[in-house]
Amino acid sequence: MINYLTLAFRKEDIFYICYMQFSNYISDLLYRYECVIVPGFGGFISNTISSKVNHFTHTFYPPAKKIAFNSQLTNNDGLLANYISAVEKCSFEEANEKITTQVNSWKNQLKKSNLEFPKIGNLSFNKEQKIVFTPSEEINYLRDSFGLEAYNSAAILRETYKQKVVPVTTIEKKKSSSFYKYAASVAVLLTIGTLGWKNNQEKQLKALELQQQKVVERKIQEATFFISNSLPEINLKLVKKMPKKYHLMAGSFREKSNAYKLVKQLQNKGFNSQIVGVNKWGLNQVAFESYTTREDAIEKLQQIKANVAKDAWLLVR
Repeated sequence: MINYLTLAFRKEDIFYICYMQFSNYISDLLYRYECVIVPGFGGFISNTISSKVNHFTHTFYPPAKKIAFNSQLTNNDGLLANYISAVEKCSFEEANEKITTQVNSWKNQLKKSNLEFPKIGNLSFNKEQKIVFTPSEEINYLRDSFGLEAYNSAAILRETYKQKVVPVTTIEKKKSSSFYKYAASVAVLLTIGTLGWKNNQEKQLKALELQQQKVVERKIQEATFFISNSLPEINLKLVKKMPKKYHLMAGSFREKSNAYKLVKQLQNKGFNSQIVGVNKWGLNQVAFESYTTREDAIEKLQQIKANVAKDAWLLVR
C-alpha cells in the first residue's frame, strides 16, 4: 500500500516538474519572439503597448508586452522544439514527442479545472466552452523596459497669483482716452493708405500678365509645325502576365533557415516550391506550387493531399 502511494506521488511530482519546465521554456521565448506556438495546443502572442499614466492615482506605467492566447495557432513552426532540443540536449524528434505528451496532459487537466502557466497567465473554459486566457501582470516581457517599474508621483499643487489692480484717477483716465482715440485714428488712416497702394500694385501686375499672355498666344497662332520624314507605325502586342496568387501551402517556420530546407526538399521532389512571404505572426510561409487560377490550384491541391501531405491548404494572396 505504501509503495503505491509513493509511486503515485512520484508521478505527480514528475508531472509538476515537466509542467514548470514547459512554462519556463515558453516564458523564455516570449522575451525574444512575438509568438510562441505550442504545436497541437495554441499560440502565445505578445503585443507591445506604449507607456500610460493613471491620472486618478498619479501612477506612470512603462511600455510593456501584453500576452494573448490563440487556440487556432497549432501548426508546428519548430521554434519551441528547437529550444527544448538545445536546452535538454536531445534530438528534434524527441523534443516534439515531449511536447505532444505535455499537450495531452494539459488538455486533460483543462477539462477538469483551470490551467495556470506561471509568469504567463491562466487558461479556463467559459460557459460557452470556449477557452479564456487571463494574462499575468507579474512580468514585463518587453526587453527595452527591463528594470522599469510603475511609479507613483505625488500631485503637484500650483499656487495661483491674482494681479493687483492699481487705481487710476479721473484725469489720467481722460488723458489715456484721448491718446487711444488719436492712436486709433492714425492706425485707420495708415491701413486705408496701405490697402489702396496694394490694390493699385495688384492692378498693374494683372495688366502686365495679361499683356504677356496675349503676346505668347499670338506667337503660338503664327507658328507652323512641319515634319519632313515621318516615322513608320509600329504595332506592339503586349501580353499581360497574370499574377500567381493561389498558393498551395506546405508549412510555416519561425526560422528562415528551416523554411529554406523545406523548399529544397520539395524542389528535389519536383515541386516548384518557394517562400511566399511572412504572415502577421512573423512565420515564413513555404508553398508547394503557385498558380494563376483557382481551378488549377484546387486540382493540384487534391493530388497533393492524396499523395503527399494531408494537411496541405490553399492560400489566396
